[in-house]
Amino acid sequence: MSARTFIEDLLQKADVTIGGSRPQDITVHDERLWNRAIRYGTLGLGEAYMDGWWDANELDVFFHKVLLARLEKHFKVNLASVLVIAKAFLFNLQSGKDAFTVGEVHYDLGNDLYSAMLDKRMTYTCGYWKKAKTLDEAQEAKLELICKKIGLKKGDRVLDIGCGWGSFAKYAAERYGASVVGVTVSVEQAALARKLCEGLPVEIRVQDYREVNEPFDHIVSIGMFEHVGVKNYREYFKVANRCLKDGGFFLLHTIGYKASQLTSDPWITKYIFPGGVLPSITQIGKAIENLFIVEDLHNFGAYYDTTLMAWFKNFDAAWPTLKEKYGERFYRMWKYYLLSCAGVARAREMQLWQIVLSKDGVPGGYTSVR
Repeated sequence: MSARTFIEDLLQKADVTIGGSRPQDITVHDERLWNRAIRYGTLGLGEAYMDGWWDANELDVFFHKVLLARLEKHFKVNLASVLVIAKAFLFNLQSGKDAFTVGEVHYDLGNDLYSAMLDKRMTYTCGYWKKAKTLDEAQEAKLELICKKIGLKKGDRVLDIGCGWGSFAKYAAERYGASVVGVTVSVEQAALARKLCEGLPVEIRVQDYREVNEPFDHIVSIGMFEHVGVKNYREYFKVANRCLKDGGFFLLHTIGYKASQLTSDPWITKYIFPGGVLPSITQIGKAIENLFIVEDLHNFGAYYDTTLMAWFKNFDAAWPTLKEKYGERFYRMWKYYLLSCAGVARAREMQLWQIVLSKDGVPGGYTSVR
């Protein structure tokens, strides 16, 4: 059986046709695609898309269909996946000296890119779309939800691990009168965050989370845990435990996966989030043993689909002003990243958890906020 015939048969199981006109259908521009996809798996598929070897009428729909059909069961482990897994097993890819890599590769790409793509507060995490109609509303609703879940009040001192461009810090300071210390590994994020939070009781540091050792009334970590790495989960929670005052809350907002793994998709690892890996509930549970009590777990992963589609719409609309700086190959890479992840979220392969943790439990129990 030829490589093309093999993949065509697989795609039929997902109701995807080569050369078709439906949203999920694809067009192949280079016949070398088939062998590349079989030999290098998702890495080869993604790189072939970046190189213009194939297109989908709607990438998000294509990935949704493929993931629902569970086509990965028909593939043997390929060389690219073996190398990524072996590297993650043998080395700590998020050690102190490597922790800043993702900041340099991803978050330092350019504030112009992220300003165009994100909401007005520049919040680069899943929005809360329960009542929201727009991206701005969804992100503000998410920030308000977090403040309510930790019971934030005026005068509280909060640590934001992975503060991004300071959206939570600014919101908490303006709306609740809290003081916030935000840490990030991105120099570009920190520079803009300081500007956006100017005049507020907010301190933004370019600092590894492991170096923080001071007391806070509450701690939040919104979309940073995905960069911590399995080998560092226990240390991460030890840092949070030592910095959290008795009676305070630690809110962990993280993308999650349905099964424990050591590393992420090879294409995502190489081009988007080096060293990143999505945690499982099992891994988080093991890492917090005797450190924290789970007071609340809220899954709104389905909202990531809506968020990613909104980000792509903004990015695509702004592309004429960005293309000279970033180039066509970047456009295909970024489009592939946003829309493939939207398909993953739509298929519910990717979750979004907000987990409220306390050190010794809330007397009488914690009241969940939705």
